[in-house]
Amino acid sequence: MSRFAALDYLRSRVNSFRHALRGIAVLIATQPNARLHALATMVALLLGVLLRIDRSEWLWILLMIFMVWIAESINTSLEFLADSITTEIRPSLRDSKDVAATSVLLAASLAILVGGIILVPKLWIVARGIFPAPEL
Repeated sequence: MSRFAALDYLRSRVNSFRHALRGIAVLIATQPNARLHALATMVALLLGVLLRIDRSEWLWILLMIFMVWIAESINTSLEFLADSITTEIRPSLRDSKDVAATSVLLAASLAILVGGIILVPKLWIVARGIFPAPEL
């Protein structure tokens, strides 16, 4: 591979990352649910740090966070594509968009469940330390 071919390859990789980062910006700027996912991501990460979750718990939390973001990205992409085809209501496009939205709902539901399994017991321990049960 010549030096120029290597530079062209490197430039194309940098441009690919630029496009992907622009996609994240478009996702957050245009989708209210993505902003909600961003808030949930920050809360989950902050709680994970504060509650000192272990390595395997981090793996599950991060897996859930990325799964929700991936589902939201694919859903938004499909919505943009469908809306660029036509603005009139077509049953097949409506159904396609609804099914894609279902993937986000399922991913977010699982993320809440997994986050609850990991974080709620730890939050309960902290709350019991702050607010001990009254003695009878």
